[in-house]
Amino acid sequence: MASEVTLPLQLAPERMLGGLKREEGETPLAEATWYVAEAEFDGLEYRFPAGALAQAAYLTADLLVDGNRLVVFGLRLREGEKGPAFHLSFAALNQCQARLRMPLEAVNQNRWRYEREGALLKPLCGGDRVDLRKVDRMLIGVFRKSDRPARFCLSFVTATAEEPARVADPVLPKGPLLDELGQSTIHEWSGKSHTAEEVAARLREQAASTGEKRLPEAFSRWGGCRELRFEGTGYFRTHHDGRRWWLVDPDGFAFWSAGVDCVQVDTEAAYGGLEKALTWLPDPKGECGEAYLNRESDGCQISYLKANLIRAFGPGNWYGSWKEIALGALRGFGFNTVGNWSDWELASEARFPYVRPMGMHLRRTPEIFRDFPDVFQSSFDRDAADFAEQLRDTRDDPALIGYFLMNEPTWGFAEQTPAEGMLFNTPTCETRRALSAFLRGKYETDEGLAQAWQMKVTLSELAEGEWRRDLTAAARADLEDFSTVMVERLFHTLSEACRKVDPNHLNLGARYQRVPPRWALDGMKCFDVFSANCYQQRVRAELAELSAYVERPVMIGEWHFGALDVGLPASGIGHVPDQKARGKAYRVYVEDAAAKPWCVGVHWFILYDQSALGRFDGENYNIGFLDVCNREYEDLARAARQSHERLYSVAAGESQPYDDEPEHLPLLFM
Repeated sequence: MASEVTLPLQLAPERMLGGLKREEGETPLAEATWYVAEAEFDGLEYRFPAGALAQAAYLTADLLVDGNRLVVFGLRLREGEKGPAFHLSFAALNQCQARLRMPLEAVNQNRWRYEREGALLKPLCGGDRVDLRKVDRMLIGVFRKSDRPARFCLSFVTATAEEPARVADPVLPKGPLLDELGQSTIHEWSGKSHTAEEVAARLREQAASTGEKRLPEAFSRWGGCRELRFEGTGYFRTHHDGRRWWLVDPDGFAFWSAGVDCVQVDTEAAYGGLEKALTWLPDPKGECGEAYLNRESDGCQISYLKANLIRAFGPGNWYGSWKEIALGALRGFGFNTVGNWSDWELASEARFPYVRPMGMHLRRTPEIFRDFPDVFQSSFDRDAADFAEQLRDTRDDPALIGYFLMNEPTWGFAEQTPAEGMLFNTPTCETRRALSAFLRGKYETDEGLAQAWQMKVTLSELAEGEWRRDLTAAARADLEDFSTVMVERLFHTLSEACRKVDPNHLNLGARYQRVPPRWALDGMKCFDVFSANCYQQRVRAELAELSAYVERPVMIGEWHFGALDVGLPASGIGHVPDQKARGKAYRVYVEDAAAKPWCVGVHWFILYDQSALGRFDGENYNIGFLDVCNREYEDLARAARQSHERLYSVAAGESQPYDDEPEHLPLLFM
């Protein structure tokens, strides 16, 4: 039992699962073993007495992934053979030592993502909440991989009472991972740039040709359809013409939003703890010093794209030149919308339609489960009013389509509802007291509640105090009903506050990460447009039913396809064979979406590829229209222009959508 366990406790695998093979030979890491996984879910199983981890605070192990393609791992802790199971997924940079330092508090499911640390990328929590007193087994295996075998070395896993040290001097078997231009050193591909002079010449040529870029001729000045006009109000609005939903531009033309997210100088490489992995770090006081972000923190980041621009145009001129290049590229690709997380001031200045995100920073109101705030606390109304003030500077801007209240709330990723998560993670808060009052209104007495839930329970226990008891199906049903109340209170309060500050623009919702369950959807009827992120081969058909239920059109806030042929270790969430296939996949998705009468736009994520070293959380995907050296992916750009030129013909039902579906490969993302 736990009382008999001495920490630190070293855990050795009991057996290999699937087709996993052990390789003999020297490893670059101390006390590690080489393994080769031929297929997903090959892995290692660990067994130990129930409760052995109950007194531990962390699990830790060192890892190094061979090759140059992403491998995603999964760690599972389970209560017995068929009991609840907690999952942690994570990845690691190829050819670099990574250290797993998993806080065992994660099993409470109160966090969705932990911070990236060096070469350890995007640790994500999922599955069930588990009781460490009952956990007696662990599995570590390959969760996602490319078509190549996944070769990695792994040390023993150790359970510790103290926080393990971070890796101070990571092993790099092949030397630095990025060149001076921000490209991968462990990949070769036909479009790779070779010198700073080559990149500077390309950028100057792009700047000189921006005046040649034009939106499609069928577009109005705002990017709407010249052939279809309704009443103009001076701002964007929604309209159903009896056949389908549209957005309507300020002049009254029908508008379908073809956008791209992150129109900004990004591609930041998060190099905290990985300085040795960089071929070149500029002098922070020199010409390229502006390329750094947060240099003094553990989350150090550098934008090699920015450094490349500075070397081409100089410290005082690079940003103005980039703005012209970026706007020219968008017009050339045929986009009519600057999407989320962009330099929206650039779009506003250029009178280019745009959307903007809102930052969810509630100063007075604590969170009670993941990022869900204590919405029944009196401070929440004041925080909502402060939150809405973000919109004041754009309330009169006709180029603004609308605003997103938030993005992919992490409580939406949980298997538990917000009310259940709150019950297990927050001993005291106003929303728990509101839960107790809600159930008192339904059952009146402790006896009525206990009878309905089929367990010994009182209303006062639900109002306050530690909760560690298992829930019945009836209890979960009531917690689901109250979660609807919580979600409605959250979004209605924020939405009303925003409309007071900005009555002119569209509330575009919360960019939910999937089709919401009904308990969540019932609290979301206050939006003007329902937004969802949809990483599928086509827009989900289930969104048609959702649109009808909320009586609102749908906008897709994120989607993309990537490939493994241009020097990035991962494709992205959508995966196709090559750049030509990316263009085909783009056309199929956009035109299929435009043909759907309930869809009013899709926004591609993102303009630039992510860094091969990984962004703040570790993502390192080929998902841009441009690479870190501002080189255009021609097949994708050409395909986008072709679809955008026939966009309104497809949306009006006059043309059939493009349907030459490319091959879709197994997913390879974190």
